[in-house]
Amino acid sequence: MDQRRADTSINPVSLYGEFTVTGCRKARCAVSLTEKDLIVQRILLAPVGRNKVVLSLKDCVGCRAYREDDNADPAAHLAVYFYPLKRRWMSSGLSRQRAEHCFRLASLQDPCANLEEAEKWARAVRERSTRQQYLRDGVSLSLLSRPSRMMLLVNPQSGKGQALTLYNNHIQRMLNEAGVTHTVVITERQNHARELVKETDLSQWDALVIMSGDGLLFEVINGLLERPDWEEAIRTPLGILPSGSGNALAASIHHYSGVPPVFSEELLVSCGFLLCQRLVARMDLVSIHVASSPRLFSFLSLAWGFVADVDIESEKYRHVGAARFTIGTLVRLASLHVYKGKLAYLPATEDYSIEEGLENNKTLHCNNQVSSLASASRPSRDSPCQNTFHNSCHSNNSLKAQRTESTPSRSATKALAGPSDSLLLPLDQPLPSDWVVVQEEDFVLMLAMYQSHLAEDLLAAPGATLDDGFIHLIYVRAGISRAALLKLFLAMEKGAHLATNCQHLVHTKVRALRLEPHSPKGIITVDGEVVEYGPVQAEVHRGLARLITG
Repeated sequence: MDQRRADTSINPVSLYGEFTVTGCRKARCAVSLTEKDLIVQRILLAPVGRNKVVLSLKDCVGCRAYREDDNADPAAHLAVYFYPLKRRWMSSGLSRQRAEHCFRLASLQDPCANLEEAEKWARAVRERSTRQQYLRDGVSLSLLSRPSRMMLLVNPQSGKGQALTLYNNHIQRMLNEAGVTHTVVITERQNHARELVKETDLSQWDALVIMSGDGLLFEVINGLLERPDWEEAIRTPLGILPSGSGNALAASIHHYSGVPPVFSEELLVSCGFLLCQRLVARMDLVSIHVASSPRLFSFLSLAWGFVADVDIESEKYRHVGAARFTIGTLVRLASLHVYKGKLAYLPATEDYSIEEGLENNKTLHCNNQVSSLASASRPSRDSPCQNTFHNSCHSNNSLKAQRTESTPSRSATKALAGPSDSLLLPLDQPLPSDWVVVQEEDFVLMLAMYQSHLAEDLLAAPGATLDDGFIHLIYVRAGISRAALLKLFLAMEKGAHLATNCQHLVHTKVRALRLEPHSPKGIITVDGEVVEYGPVQAEVHRGLARLITG
């Protein structure tokens, strides 16, 4: 098998070979590997240009070399797995769709020699594919870890109760194709995942991946931050595979990747593809204080009023999946409530810099490159004579901004792990003078967002990013009509609600907030989970967690 260099210096060919197609030995093709693409062209008596297929390595999740069980056949095989964006059937939209390309190498009589050649190709494809993930417009983003041993926490009851079926139909094969060793742990009850990650030996895992809705990730994050070694534990890369009814973080990650929106199983495939890219980014977390319970850490949202009511009241429609929120919205609109309370916040000023926002977490960040290098230097599990994947499924029960006028909240720091809150005073103390107090006391809703999406089809904070260091505060004053509120939520599907010029809608970026409900009854949710009703306050911790984003 010969190697040839292309005439061009832009994207030279590094490997060239002529193979047959696995399953059809009469179909011969010429395969060229460049830095960016795998180019396949059928070899015909009269070559035709349309027989040439260019496969972008940015869409490649894995490649493997293997031999069949037939000892009489000396051939080796090369399988390359892609998930390119393609037009959906009967739709103008795009979604990632699996494409497998298999080639047969039999140019040599020696079976081991054929396998070694196939392994050389597999390594080259994987190396170039990995480099493509690290590059954007030709510039290297950063040195990031490559998780390969994942604990996959699956909630079989999430959404429509199809998580295990979705795993079997999509995720298991995808992770295997990407060479990801993973162990499935099925959660059995509420807080099972929280208890598990508090006790587990995290050194066994390069990542913790949640296949559920947003509630299971809420458990995992709080479990990690309750550990004595929380500073190290919270650096564990987290992944999300949507199988719930909300799937807000999954929709946000997909949105950040810059591709058109997708839903349901197509969103799952997209997030699975991004997971296989194994790129890790920092993610903001927000500490939440209520009156009498320990503080919580939130990755998505804090809601009061209309949004919280819809979220909880629509639980009865969980069997319809993401449509539960549409149904819940219409039901609540029919009996629109007004909620009395006091809202205050610390604005995010223009001079709020990256360095300032990251100062409180500098200890966490100092060791990130060290752990990344350690992960990157781990020996490969691939060998010329063996390519195995481990996948076991079991249930496991054991398993800078310091402000001189403000002191950390005692309710937050007393006997609790996690970072201190430098912007918050205890809930029973007056607010600092630089906070803004909203004079309007009648609200329809208050929503604090730190990711872009509130649900698969609700782009609530279109300007949010994973680690911008902001809480995107949105509230709607009383007086809005049902029709106008419905119009806002319909516009939110496209992220256009902030541009509607609705006089009752307010959006601002803040670093901390306090809400004091005056209505005797109501619902407050954190990441979709009900918390104690009463005074609540929050502070953002920039880049505290790590998320696999692609």
